[in-house]
Amino acid sequence: MTGHVARLVVVTRKTPLQLLLERHGTQSQARFYQQTRGQTLTAQEAQHARLEAGLSVVMASLPSDQRVVRVDRDELDRFLFAPDDVVAIVGQDGLVPNVAKYLDGQVTFGINPDPTTYDGVLCRFVPHQTAALLSFVAAPNRAAGMLVRPLTMAEARREDGQVLRSLNEVFVGHRTHQSAKYRITVGGHTERHSSSGLICATGTGATGWARSIAQQRAITEAMPAPNAPRLAWFVREPFPSVTTGTELNFGFVEPGEELVLTSEMGEGGTVFADGIESDRVEFLDGQTVRITLAEHRLNLVVPA
Repeated sequence: MTGHVARLVVVTRKTPLQLLLERHGTQSQARFYQQTRGQTLTAQEAQHARLEAGLSVVMASLPSDQRVVRVDRDELDRFLFAPDDVVAIVGQDGLVPNVAKYLDGQVTFGINPDPTTYDGVLCRFVPHQTAALLSFVAAPNRAAGMLVRPLTMAEARREDGQVLRSLNEVFVGHRTHQSAKYRITVGGHTERHSSSGLICATGTGATGWARSIAQQRAITEAMPAPNAPRLAWFVREPFPSVTTGTELNFGFVEPGEELVLTSEMGEGGTVFADGIESDRVEFLDGQTVRITLAEHRLNLVVPA
């Protein structure tokens, strides 16, 4: 029997075809635009059909009396989640961190509507498992082959109280390709930097951008696991000069510790999380950001 939860919030994002239609108005205009680039709409139309088919299976699996609200990714910053909401994320893996920053303990599961396109690293389930997922969330049972895994998140807090939370990583730097200038303090040591910015990653994020940096720099230390209370930070291309150093370039943030950065940038300084540059915090001369383990975790349902 399908389980019932107080309210199910289904989060999706526009398909590539829908984004093209928003930009060009009609499908014929979008097709003409693609043709001017030597391309067609065939791939976008096929992907759109697969995504819509998967979403249809999800929605058809819901009980008729289940309270449901559907939210697009672009509406997340204006949507109010209730404490007892259950969140179903239907789409690509990157949609999970987009949602996580707005949650506060709500149980969440990810459904991959198109396994031919998306890897399903965070969206671990397929559409026909929707009813089983709801039953598990309504009455957790290990025999269901599922469990709720709390995933570590990072928190970046400005001195004025502004906060960003991240499931993958926090970036601190300049919003263009100019050098970021700041002071970094960690473990009782302080150093002035001129660099391409700094990222501080969770264990979930350690499989992405952080992994690329670690491999490029031949860092052999083990990265945190997704549910480990530990963050890894990396300074990107620190430049040595008479006023800037490179000694503080990599490390970990453990429970009770913090990574502190103080801006020396007159303009362009920024802090953003999980690659969402539009949802950023200003980081200008004299402003400080403290990066720590977040008290919040993402309660994500995964296969047992």
